[in-house]
Amino acid sequence: MILAIASKELRSLFISPLAWFLLALIQIILTWVFLGRLDAYLHVQPQLQQIANSPGFTEIIVTPVFAMAALLLMMIIPLLTMRLLAEERKNHTLVLLVSAPIAISEVVIGKFLGLMLFISGVIAFIAILSVSLLAGGTLDSGLLISSILGLFLVACCFVALGLYVSSLTAQPVIAALSTLGILLCFWVLDMLDSGQTEWIQYFSILKHFKQFNSGLLDSFSVTYLVLFTLFFIVLTIRHLDGDRLYR
Repeated sequence: MILAIASKELRSLFISPLAWFLLALIQIILTWVFLGRLDAYLHVQPQLQQIANSPGFTEIIVTPVFAMAALLLMMIIPLLTMRLLAEERKNHTLVLLVSAPIAISEVVIGKFLGLMLFISGVIAFIAILSVSLLAGGTLDSGLLISSILGLFLVACCFVALGLYVSSLTAQPVIAALSTLGILLCFWVLDMLDSGQTEWIQYFSILKHFKQFNSGLLDSFSVTYLVLFTLFFIVLTIRHLDGDRLYR
């Protein structure tokens, strides 16, 4: 049943003009950033060749593209998650899902997986852009894999949070704005000055992504991002279970 719900969500995304527009926008922006970084690298390549242990393709071109992708997903995912449950509630079809003889967890996980499959296409596109650099040089495969994994885990966090917020309201626009506002708050945590408030930065999703984007597979960052995702998925399940209880 989970796969059936995920497949349904994926099909609905591919027939949505908004999803296609956002997908095209992401690809255009990331391709522009990629070509810009490539052009910058080609200009400084003669100087880099004179430096021992100079940064290569991956550090100068690939990691900035992944950093930009994380910011873009933070802005765009709320527009995709807003309809997952809020639109169902608005159209009164959520009642059918809640009343159906299937587990609420299957509904929530199915919707989560459906959107993550769509987002995985964006991540695959970035990976293909990165691998294309092999035509002119070598890549740090470890750093590339770390960045891909980090971006995937961060996207899971964004989708899980957006899914939960979407379950709280019948207005998709409110769900999108609320999710974006919360994600921006997490982003602000990353920009706080170090010092007595440095510990607060550890709650920032993008701070943990920076660890992956610099090639560091930190167990704390992996644990935080996984638990963040699971926490909001469980919250969504509990909230919808409460809806089923009172019906």
